[in-house]
Amino acid sequence: MERREFMHKSSGATVLGLAAAAGLLPAAASAQNAPGWNKAAFETKSLNDAVKALGGSAAVESKDLVLQAPEIAENGNVVRIGAQSNIPGTTQVAFVIEKNPYALTAVFDIPAGTDASVATNVKMGQSSNVYALAKAGDKYYYAVKEVKVTLGGCGG
Repeated sequence: MERREFMHKSSGATVLGLAAAAGLLPAAASAQNAPGWNKAAFETKSLNDAVKALGGSAAVESKDLVLQAPEIAENGNVVRIGAQSNIPGTTQVAFVIEKNPYALTAVFDIPAGTDASVATNVKMGQSSNVYALAKAGDKYYYAVKEVKVTLGGCGG
């Protein structure tokens, strides 16, 4: 092996090793071991199952929860969605995508005294109802909108 090739290969391995030691590389399954991780909730297949796994009994529709989502998503790989809860005492906002392999897509804890407004990018495999789900007290509320996907994301 030539000196130049050796230096190139060894310096790359050194950088990778230092990054891993510094915690800059993602650890496999670290989220699954995090305190508060609710694996069962993220494996649900419907809105009702997600509500139950999160600790509720049933969700009711609310006009005080506003869901922002496009009517048509030209690319299911990146769909921007958001929610604003005007329900007093909102402590959690989540997103459920009905036809994704796992319906519960994201859960955000809302600290006391802050606006319950969140947004994220999601992946959608096909046209589906998208739900914003808000928890206030021990009750769950939802808003729903159909999003039509023209180019597949999760499986297309």
